[in-house]
Amino acid sequence: MGPLSGIRIVEIAGIGPGPFAAMLLADMGAEVIRVERPGGNMFSGDLTDLDLLNRGKRCLCADLKTEGGIDVVKRLLKSADAVLEGFRPGVMEKLGLGPDECLALNEKLVIGRMTGWGREGPLAMRAGHDINYIAVAGALHPIGRAGEKPVIPLNLVGDFGGGGMLLAYGMVCALLEARISGKGQVVDAAMVDGAALLMTSIFSASQTDFWSEERGTNMLDSGAPFYEVYETSDGKYMAVGAIESQFYQVFVERLGIGDQLPNQYDVEQWPAMKEQIQAAFMAKTRDQWTAIFEDSDACVTPVLAMREAKDHPHNRARASFVERNGIWQPRTAPRFSRTDGGEPGSAVPIGYDTRSILAELNYTESEQRDLLAAAAVVAIEE
Repeated sequence: MGPLSGIRIVEIAGIGPGPFAAMLLADMGAEVIRVERPGGNMFSGDLTDLDLLNRGKRCLCADLKTEGGIDVVKRLLKSADAVLEGFRPGVMEKLGLGPDECLALNEKLVIGRMTGWGREGPLAMRAGHDINYIAVAGALHPIGRAGEKPVIPLNLVGDFGGGGMLLAYGMVCALLEARISGKGQVVDAAMVDGAALLMTSIFSASQTDFWSEERGTNMLDSGAPFYEVYETSDGKYMAVGAIESQFYQVFVERLGIGDQLPNQYDVEQWPAMKEQIQAAFMAKTRDQWTAIFEDSDACVTPVLAMREAKDHPHNRARASFVERNGIWQPRTAPRFSRTDGGEPGSAVPIGYDTRSILAELNYTESEQRDLLAAAAVVAIEE
């Protein structure tokens, strides 16, 4: 099931954005074979099902420092539509699995490469993490409140939005093109590029009078009183996004202070307006305010903890979260009218599919035993 059904993708195991990109492709129905090193970083034992980034994938365990392990991967690539990896530039080439070698094996192969800094430039060989990539991309500086330091947006902007999601999108584009041209190519996905791309509209606004470089003074960065998070009497929070005037009117009326505030767009009054709105919210609990606003277009919603999100009535109605064996996780997205993949598959232990994949690659029983004896591959016990 899923729109990518029939596509085989090899994932050379890494962390963060690479596994996320491969998860997205597996969610869409692609057969994703994760090549994991012995003793790799997948959750083990009873925790395997919690390794959600590896849901819906098969797992081959191979030691890429051995000739036998490399041979297995090369055979696998001959039957694949795409491969993705997230090492620093040059690592795959040292393994003998660089683009030239891979395309010589399979000229239609799409090669997805996930890096932080990209494959060239003065920082290309430097170490880094999400916070570094989004900082250089200009995406970290604007996030935060006036007079305070930038706020770290988890690792959503670099690793996942500007990284793994961009890589998955690029690979699907290249797979479509390969169907036409009959030729594969390299997809160079850099988190610094992706984070900058996510900022396109803000970069545009910053070159007009609409957006100030001063953090926390703009409409969408906590500067405006009508686009803000407010505390309630029980120490919880409500999110307000009443930008349009018609929604703003509903908001202030239901809050009970509609006749007490100055013009919505009187920027000079924004700090004082925030204080008035905050004082009003402190009169009731989060759940009480939720009931007051829930049947309106005030654009006001409760701020839910992660464990609360799965039980929200809207998320339940859409089955936005699914549960299997007591483990809950986001459902596959987006949804399709005809080829929807439905619930995601489970994660499996390292080496769970080693023997079956070797058999599919036409390794004889004797050859499989030799590879296992040499520790070129590892298979879990049946």
